[in-house]
Amino acid sequence: MPGLGTMANAAAIFVGALLGLVFKKGLPEKWQQTMMSSVALCILVIGVQMALKTQNIIIVIISLVLGSILGEIMDIEGAMNRLGECLGNKLSKGDASAAAAIATGFVSASILFCSGAMAIFGSIQDGLTGDHTTLFAKSTLDGILALIMSANLGIGVALSAVSVGIYQGSITLLAGVAGPWITDVMLREITASGGIMIMAIGANMLHLTKIRIGNMLPGMFFAAVLAQYFL
Repeated sequence: MPGLGTMANAAAIFVGALLGLVFKKGLPEKWQQTMMSSVALCILVIGVQMALKTQNIIIVIISLVLGSILGEIMDIEGAMNRLGECLGNKLSKGDASAAAAIATGFVSASILFCSGAMAIFGSIQDGLTGDHTTLFAKSTLDGILALIMSANLGIGVALSAVSVGIYQGSITLLAGVAGPWITDVMLREITASGGIMIMAIGANMLHLTKIRIGNMLPGMFFAAVLAQYFL
């Protein structure tokens, strides 16, 4: 059944995030801060591992610069934040600070779970052959990350299940058209570009930077195009 892998992935994120909220209630604040730092460092390492897959760092640099310009014009992160705050206002009953926290969790988790080759390749596999293996493996990883992240970032992490469903579901539906055009070279450079964005998420969680990561998302598209023609 096409789409089953994405449904399992979204469900794993949602359930993992809810479990994280339950565990959070019994954790002292100092423990939560330490866990937050640990998760942020692990996310940095995941990003570094992905970024090092590139075979041409110039392509990644150009892709992210072009992607950031396009993202700023489109204000992608602003739209994601507005959606997160809209959902947050409904869940927090008008509490502005709570709504902002929900938006932060939503945006950070959405970018983390949607970046990388597993999301793209797994969705293409799902759509072309009905093979859910990659997305089932991703579901396990994302569920664990969602549990840990929601204990620190709150219910916004659970809402990222919607982003994953729409993003991966769209790729699955379009796989019949786009699948034959996706090469290993393109996936490698997409992964590297996504890895740098994931590094930025970790840095933001550690309060080292304030990067508008969402506006860098078009960089993965440019990485695919440039990799196809220059590698």
